Amino acid sequence: MSKDKIKMEVEIYADMDKLLDKIVDDYNLPDKSKAIRVLLDYVDEKENEWDEMFATVRCNRC
Repeated sequence: MSKDKIKMEVEIYADMDKLLDKIVDDYNLPDKSKAIRVLLDYVDEKENEWDEMFATVRCNRC
């Protein structure tokens, strides 16, 4: 994997932004960007579970 970081823009719901704030605070991370990178690293490690993660329909905001 590349160690070069790129800047990107994403849209998230306000409650997910608060969740990222909590993760940053609880785990003493430097910022939300680091929290997202940790989450993506975890997803990458669990590739065999992607169908459960991404094919499952979740209507948390329906």
